[in-house]
Amino acid sequence: MLQSILVPLDGSQLAECVLPHAMAVARSFDAQIKLLCILEKHGVNGPAPLFDLVNWQIKKRKTSLYLEKIKKGFQESGLQAHATVAEGLVAEEITKIAQSQRVNLIILSSHGRNGLTSWGISSTSQKIILSAPTSVFIVRANQPQAGRLSEAPLYQRILVPLDGSQRAENVLPVITQLARFHQSQVHFVQVVQTPELARKMPLTEDDIDLSSRLVARNQQEARHYLEQFKSHSYLEGLSVRTHLITSNNTAAELHQLVNLQQINLVALSAHGYSGNQQWPYGSIASNFMMYGKSHLMIIQDLPAQIGTTFSERPER
Repeated sequence: MLQSILVPLDGSQLAECVLPHAMAVARSFDAQIKLLCILEKHGVNGPAPLFDLVNWQIKKRKTSLYLEKIKKGFQESGLQAHATVAEGLVAEEITKIAQSQRVNLIILSSHGRNGLTSWGISSTSQKIILSAPTSVFIVRANQPQAGRLSEAPLYQRILVPLDGSQRAENVLPVITQLARFHQSQVHFVQVVQTPELARKMPLTEDDIDLSSRLVARNQQEARHYLEQFKSHSYLEGLSVRTHLITSNNTAAELHQLVNLQQINLVALSAHGYSGNQQWPYGSIASNFMMYGKSHLMIIQDLPAQIGTTFSERPER
């Protein structure tokens, strides 16, 4: 399931906010942790002065010692950990290593050494996430949490949006194991979308009746789905709550539920029933990526294509 976890770092405290989460997830799956730091060269092409080469080697050595110290912390907690220092463009190199080493999950900070911004994720993190050939876990760097390793519970309440499709349920094997290990309460939610009708004229009684009947039918199906869903054997032993919401704005309702239930982690499949595999993420996953405040795990439901990033995939 999750056997290999890639953890990119840049030496900043903001990036180190991923460390407790890397430990929490790795312990849940007995996964191997791959620490990675990319040294990016800046400057003109051509031969570099000897002074610059010496400084580069010193920087590389310091980075290696930095990663080794973090690796030792994981190993002392009984986890397998490896450390790699590579050179190149950050986003491209992380994607390349994730592909070549066939990692199952990338855990990265929403922001790094360039500091916090008003955007949900930094431009570098966004590049990595959009080209990553695997599942991703976004740790919000603005959350008040130290980067030191800890075994304190991080995921008391996990929100899992569903839409009745098997594709959306792709997240369940991972999230049920994570929740069982951490004794988390899992909130499953389905939002019934109110239909969009003609706007150029006032709605007739027939329009309103049609809309009401369609919503009632979908509510009935969703209620039946959630009731059946709760009875699945793989949920046995878990603390489970279900929510059925009717709205014309699914994303807004999900964000509101995160706040009301004080959710620690949102976990969802990269695509739902309407998701197009032409793009790496569906609309709800993309919305939470950019505008969510809680930590976010996105389980990729599309098969990885070796040697090809999402941005290189042909349109279908």
